[in-house]
Amino acid sequence: MTHTQSPAERQSPADHQSPAERFAAARSRAVQPKLQQWRSGLRFDLDPFQAEACASLEDGHSVLVAAPTGAGKTIVAEFAIYLAMQTRSDKVFYTAPMKALSNQKFQEFVAEYGADQVGLLTGDTNVNAQARIVVMTTEVLRNMLYADSDLLKNLAFVVMDEVHYLADRFRGAVWEEVIIHLPEPVRMVSLSATVSNAEEFGDWLQAVRGDTDVIVSEERPVPLEQHVLVKSNMLDLFDSSALAASHRVNPELVRLNQAAGRGTGGRSGNGAPGRGHNGGGRNGRDYRGGPPQRSQFDAGRMDRGEIVRMLNGKHLLPAIFFIFSRVGCDQAVRQVLRAGVRLTDEHEREEIRRIVDDRCRALLDEDLGVLGYFEWLDGLERGVAAHHAGLLPAFKEVVEELFQKKLVKAVFATETLALGINMPARTVVLDKLEKFNGEARVPITPGEYTQLTGRAGRRGIDTLGHSVIQWQQGLDPQAVASLASKRTYPLNSSFKPTYNMAVNLLDQFGRERTREVLESSFAQFQADRAVVDLALRVRKQEESLAGFAEAMTCHLGDFSDYAGIRRRLSAVEREGTKADPANRGERDKRQRELVSLKKRMKAHSCHHCPDREQHARWAERWFTLKQQTDALSQQINARTGAIARVFDRVTDVLLGYGYLEQNEAGLVVLSESGRILRRIYAERDLLVAESLRRGLWNDLDAASLAAMACALIFEPRREEGLIDPRYLPKGAFRPALDETQDLWSRIDDLERDHQLPGSNPLAVGLSLAMWKWARGASLSDVLDEAEMAAGDFVRWTKQTIDLLDQLSVVGDGTVGRTAREAMDAVRRGIVAYSSVA
Repeated sequence: MTHTQSPAERQSPADHQSPAERFAAARSRAVQPKLQQWRSGLRFDLDPFQAEACASLEDGHSVLVAAPTGAGKTIVAEFAIYLAMQTRSDKVFYTAPMKALSNQKFQEFVAEYGADQVGLLTGDTNVNAQARIVVMTTEVLRNMLYADSDLLKNLAFVVMDEVHYLADRFRGAVWEEVIIHLPEPVRMVSLSATVSNAEEFGDWLQAVRGDTDVIVSEERPVPLEQHVLVKSNMLDLFDSSALAASHRVNPELVRLNQAAGRGTGGRSGNGAPGRGHNGGGRNGRDYRGGPPQRSQFDAGRMDRGEIVRMLNGKHLLPAIFFIFSRVGCDQAVRQVLRAGVRLTDEHEREEIRRIVDDRCRALLDEDLGVLGYFEWLDGLERGVAAHHAGLLPAFKEVVEELFQKKLVKAVFATETLALGINMPARTVVLDKLEKFNGEARVPITPGEYTQLTGRAGRRGIDTLGHSVIQWQQGLDPQAVASLASKRTYPLNSSFKPTYNMAVNLLDQFGRERTREVLESSFAQFQADRAVVDLALRVRKQEESLAGFAEAMTCHLGDFSDYAGIRRRLSAVEREGTKADPANRGERDKRQRELVSLKKRMKAHSCHHCPDREQHARWAERWFTLKQQTDALSQQINARTGAIARVFDRVTDVLLGYGYLEQNEAGLVVLSESGRILRRIYAERDLLVAESLRRGLWNDLDAASLAAMACALIFEPRREEGLIDPRYLPKGAFRPALDETQDLWSRIDDLERDHQLPGSNPLAVGLSLAMWKWARGASLSDVLDEAEMAAGDFVRWTKQTIDLLDQLSVVGDGTVGRTAREAMDAVRRGIVAYSSVA
């Protein structure tokens, strides 16, 4: 199904075409010259939603396109690029949430338009920034907007790929900042997964960006067949009989589930085992303390080598096996290789070796062993690989390329593979339906299931995609069917003001205008929509309150006053039943209040009303409803202007530290220190700025400054305990670290005093390894020291370089020079190699 909502329809339906008329008119727009010309050169025809979106772009609108994974949303972005390239100077920025996706789009556009027309900006890579098509991460564009970069000149389109990323609690705010601050003439092409509130998001885009068409498609380009693997049998998840109702669970699976429950003497779970591998408690034992009890169905689970062979025999490769653990992915590859699986012929193996040699020729020979290069190559030559964040970026890119070329046929991947990278498969296999979220094992959400299974089915190659869920004890087919039936999920804002954001906005707009800008965020838009519903409930309840008040009206006096006395009397009596009888002072005080209340009640004029108890019943209803209504009103007050209130608290902290000041006219403006904070985009922006201002890092050499930058950006996978000083860099680093941690503590206290969330302490678990790397240590020694995979080390090193780059610009002469030296010291070996696009 494709549905289009235009701004005209949303704004004033009476003055414009009806939705049906507009839809029909849009269909006829295929005769438009630019779309017709571009369409004629394609190897395939456009789907209805693609044609609608492209026609809207040629009509001069912005578009939000929400469609399933693999549906071909990026074709709309390609038409926007085509439109820009028909002019002499128009430019397009293509933003993506991940550097891997940015690199992939860069290569695609270079192949299409030539290297001279395409640039790439990802923080650690700067290629041809003046090009007419520039691929970049969203953070880079945000920083450009705040700096009012010259690169924004002649910008015609901005593509925001995977725009649903604005729900990400760590990075999502950047998407909203970009959307709010883009120059008004720039048209946006927003591409999203299928979300259940696309119209709401589109209404917000319409409010902040102007003329925006919302185009929603819920049709998968390749239909999906969903299966459950029980022993060696692939059973359909849904009943495939002609008479079966839509999404009715396969009765055979229901019977198996019941049989499994009887076999273990337990009850079925909610779609995934709760604890341990067998649904039992700690150490794999069941909840009764005995050894784990496996049903006959669990005992027959196929190992991964057998599954790969089975899928190969059924012509269901290539396949992606999603395993929510890096270690699990690596173990799965080893298990398949030990089983003797080989999925390639001699010609394919030669092609694999040629590609690997070409892509990895810059790696140093002494690093190959520690990188696991030879084991990795062996897997590739046999058509099997892992894909996760622990892999060296170059290795991940090779896996992606070989999978796209159908040379690697079984990939064991973590869920990050589902986020935008172009690696569709014929089959997706889900090992489990739960994952560890950093605190506990939790079921995957319908949105995550949709993203993962969206990889199944290659457009133009497969007539069907397949998802396979492995049976395990506790798997509830009804819960799985419910998960699989929900195709959409809501998009909720994660926007919150930061110190860097505050000083940039204040410098551009002043305090009052900045508050208005922040009130235009999607977060406030959603809160205000909720307020509308709450306000409607309040109005209805206020009408009921008026009716209750009329019904309890007494001709002898104010019955609400009388009812209040009665309620207080009842409350004091209840308190007496719960009080400590030994507390004589409290008991005497309560007794005096009871005597006083009874006296007031009997003396009240309404006490003698013949209809007193009838009035009292209406009064009780009034009081109960009044409490509910007051609570709703408090919610409305809390939500209205919530973002601006957070901004005011951020502003107060900045005023306290002197990054903002009041001028002679009483206006809040940036101080000289505030202008430094403007250019610091790190997560700990205020801590970095204040450390520079106080000169805490002036005595650090290059390696120590790299270690300090690493401590500021590093986020350990588990909470760090106390670090033994022996495992910290020597020399000036330790006193500088103590001063920086003390400063963090004071900032954190001030933030909490201002009702701000604060931040985590510095994490120094990687600092010694970074210090050694900057001093020339071997990769083997550094990875041993870090107890970390090469890919993780490269990722954290790149983020360290990004912060050092900022310090090289904003630091004074000493720190700036040291930061540049540190960047040179750290950017070597596999780090330098991985920075090449």
